[in-house]
Amino acid sequence: MSKYYLNYLDELESEAIYILREVWAQFQNPVILFSGGKDSILVTHLAKKAFYPSKIPFPLLHVDTGHNFPETIQFRDDLIKELGVQLIVGSVQESIDTGRVAEEKGKNATRNALQITTLLDAIESNKIDCAIGGGRRDEEKARAKERFFSHRDDFGQWDPKNQRPELWNLLNGKHFEGEHFRAFPISNWTEMDVWNYIKREDIKIPSLYLAHQREVVWRNDSWIPVSEHLKLEEGEKTQTKKIRFRTLGDITITGGIESDADTLEKIVAEVAAMKQTERGNRSDDKRSETAMEDRKRQGYF
Repeated sequence: MSKYYLNYLDELESEAIYILREVWAQFQNPVILFSGGKDSILVTHLAKKAFYPSKIPFPLLHVDTGHNFPETIQFRDDLIKELGVQLIVGSVQESIDTGRVAEEKGKNATRNALQITTLLDAIESNKIDCAIGGGRRDEEKARAKERFFSHRDDFGQWDPKNQRPELWNLLNGKHFEGEHFRAFPISNWTEMDVWNYIKREDIKIPSLYLAHQREVVWRNDSWIPVSEHLKLEEGEKTQTKKIRFRTLGDITITGGIESDADTLEKIVAEVAAMKQTERGNRSDDKRSETAMEDRKRQGYF
């Protein structure tokens, strides 16, 4: 009797699709958290596969900080038009204008943490009971603690010591009114897995991931792109470098790396030789040893 074996990408895909279908089966009003980065693009592609030939049956939610790469916003809008799905936008600028949050000041000011309030407000106002994210366990030690179904209390907070067991692929999405879940279908993927799958499936990605000439400044041990939101300090000089970004966030905190990888094949080869995590060039993660976990406990992605 012949046996049929899946290769490792097929296994990861199958697992992610199973989780996405479980979300749809167990929750009333789920959304995909969409940033325009490769991981949320991958989750969206997997959702498209999971429910084909129907459209993706839930909206995409983007928390717009107002400090995005223009390329990211354009990519988001083009993809929404292509998929024909609903887009929900939570505005950090609106949260600032209404006094819900206060803008940070100083050289290393960022709107990253301000997204927490905007996200939780969007979840509450839209009665969202599950937000599907593209977090992966290999990215960062706090994200390594997440389950596939991650419970959030009625304040939107996460307790890493109070996670539900997930045995035999049984996922428990039961919750009280006011609580919600985060779901992470690609938890077991690595950065290399993501790029190999993007290459195999020929998934469109923002041009920011490919090496290109850009005006940058050296800050916090990485190349920060020059933009209208970046205030140069005394002694800082801009340079034009050929760089690419391994992860995308706010334009003010996302550091690039010098690279000649301008094709998916070259990116895969480059990532294979990397020793630093992809979030190593994110200045928001350098604030403390527990920066990510502190934000996640408060309701971050």
